[in-house]
Order: sequence, then C-alpha cells, then structure tokens
Amino acid sequence: MPRLAHSPDALAALRAPTADDPWRVLLSGCMAGWGCGVDGTDYGMGDAVPWLARTPTVRLLPFCPEDAGLGTPRPMPDLHGGDGFGVLDGTARALAPDGADLSAAMIRGAEAMRDFALLHRVDFAVLTDMSGACGTQVISLGCRFDTPRRYQQGVGVAAAMLLRAGVAVVAQRDHRTLALLRARAEPGFAPDPSARDHHDSDWCREHFGGTSSRD
Repeated sequence: MPRLAHSPDALAALRAPTADDPWRVLLSGCMAGWGCGVDGTDYGMGDAVPWLARTPTVRLLPFCPEDAGLGTPRPMPDLHGGDGFGVLDGTARALAPDGADLSAAMIRGAEAMRDFALLHRVDFAVLTDMSGACGTQVISLGCRFDTPRRYQQGVGVAAAMLLRAGVAVVAQRDHRTLALLRARAEPGFAPDPSARDHHDSDWCREHFGGTSSRD
C-alpha cells in the first residue's frame, strides 16, 4: 500500500467505516498523548488530529516504535545516508547525536509496530512526520541538531516497514487527505477545498522545489 497523500486510488479504495465496524487506525503514540517522546513528553502532539479521537466510526490503535525499540527516554534517532527504506536495506543508518548506531533497535521497533498493525488489521496509519521512525513525507537528513538543519523527502524506518507490509500511511500534516478521510468517516463534513498535503505545501516547495512520489 502507498502513502495515501500520493495515491488517490488507494484513498478511494478504503472501505466505508461504520459505528459497528469502524476504521482501525494505527496512530503514532505521541499523537495519542503518550509520553513516549525522546524526552518523555508527547512533543505537544496529543491534539494534532483531534477529530480522530471523537469520531465513532474510528477506532484508534496507538503505538510508538521508538519506545518499543529503544525505550523512553532515549537519544534522538535521525537517519544518515538515506531514508527508512535504506535503513531496512542496510544502505543507511539511524544514529544518535553522538554517533551511536541505533539502526538495529529502530528496526526492532519498526517490526513491533508492523506486527501490531497486522494483528489488529488496521485500515491505515496516521503517523508523525519528521520522525526518523514515523515520518511519511519529510525527515531529517543527518542529525537534526546540526546547523543548519537539513531535510530529505522520504519515510522513517517504521513507516517504511509498514509500507512494505501493505499498510497505507498518512502524515498529520497531510491536511487535504485527512480532510477527505474525515468526510468519509463523518458524513456531512465538508473538506476545505484549499487544504493541501505536506508535499504540496509552500515549505516543501521552497525546500525541495517539487514533490516526491516514492512509496
């Protein structure tokens, strides 16, 4: 399955949710308000997509792959030499700010998230962008504490693992796609026609000069 913001066909193919058979939505733990960030907080992400928690046709299934693989608190894992697919394939590494190699632990956490998703037969995942684990649009290129901070279009380690397992993903910054999902889950909700997904945002266009279609 692809990134939903890049695949209108996959978005349209999602089944219709009902109160008796709601969408099973995998959610990054920090967006569920879990104190699973590197510093033991939720990064202020607990209310990032508020309609998900209050919609009776959605069942949230939170999970934090970094906590599963590395524990909390932990060093900040960022990707060097590629994105999450590269880490899975051994051509890129997940490193701590001090250079310690966290790749194996990140892969373990990604495997745990994949197994959780498949066990619960999730319909799709809403994941925290910019994360070295959960990013689905943009992640850091190297350590985020470097100056200037550098970025790459791509996915984190857990997002790559989910995609390879056939689980569709979307970022909390994909406002257009999330609005279309909400309209499916809440009949009568009218999406804002001006809403844009993250790869179509001014920020991404300024940084990357276009869009990315890699799934």
